[in-house]
Amino acid sequence: MTAGRLLHLLRAPTGTPSAGPVPASAACRGPPHRQLLRFRHGPAGMRRVPVSCTSTTSERKEGMTYKDAGVDIDAGTELVRRIAKMAPGIGGFGGLFPWGDEYLVAGTDGVGTKLKLAFETGIHDTIGVDLVAMSVNDIVTSGAKPLFFLDYYATSKLDVDLAEKVIKGIVDGCTQANCVLLGGETAEMPDFYAEGEYDLSGFAVGAVKKDKVIDGKNIVKGDVLIGLPSSGVHSNGFSLARRVLEKSGLSLSDQLPRNDGITTTVGEALMAPTVIYVKQVLEIISKGGVKGLAHITGGGFTDNIPRVFPSGLGAKIFSDSWEVPPVFKWLQQARINDLLETLMM
Repeated sequence: MTAGRLLHLLRAPTGTPSAGPVPASAACRGPPHRQLLRFRHGPAGMRRVPVSCTSTTSERKEGMTYKDAGVDIDAGTELVRRIAKMAPGIGGFGGLFPWGDEYLVAGTDGVGTKLKLAFETGIHDTIGVDLVAMSVNDIVTSGAKPLFFLDYYATSKLDVDLAEKVIKGIVDGCTQANCVLLGGETAEMPDFYAEGEYDLSGFAVGAVKKDKVIDGKNIVKGDVLIGLPSSGVHSNGFSLARRVLEKSGLSLSDQLPRNDGITTTVGEALMAPTVIYVKQVLEIISKGGVKGLAHITGGGFTDNIPRVFPSGLGAKIFSDSWEVPPVFKWLQQARINDLLETLMM
């Protein structure tokens, strides 16, 4: 499963069999391996929550799941249930507010524990790109064009040079998304954060004509599922990724081979900025035929794709139809090795 992949659904061309989605990459490398995923229709009010990467055994003392890494999926689900009672109608990737003949579409997010790796690697000039990406990639799933972005930067003691690097990344992200950095808040809170650390959040607002909203309601059996490639782990799953790194024995400065033969460090691979899909997705939408879009983040395929499906539909995914970035192969192998070691104890 390649996290951070943004998927969209197109009407199947005439003569395309319903059981055969087109591959996510242009070049096929032998017979495709088909993975059938069946989804239950998500309830109204569903929000994005982390998903556990479960193993084949329930007797492990030290696992490599999100829960083992400190993220409680059940608690997140319970919070969603309670919020849905107070704010009915939530559940999309972005919230829609009627405004004349348009909807204003808003989304908010942070970058999670990827910040911990920013502190360890000293890479601060791209974390702002991640921040913008997580919100604009959500609101573009409705077909909305991002208009503006606001950020929140909090730290115990303001380091102006460090903050400037972070905010430059936010500006770069807004440029990529064709939106304006409208403003933000810088909060200096002594004793609240560790020395040299900071926290980030932000939100984006876009607009789409009411008759142009993409909501997945017209998706039918036989439509084609297409994936746009990620740059890596993007900005989700880092509690687990950091746990894998810890148990692998590797350091952030160790070399990690890339698919093109060029090497990079583990830290650089994990810190690769999230792809901002806005321009390419809006261009695809302008050509017509897009019926639904899903931003694949913390819940992976199984949590996010069903959010745009009408009840009763599932997806067939050809899991070898794209080139998997080396960082995912390394993460997967590290988890397999951990499982084998545990089973041999």
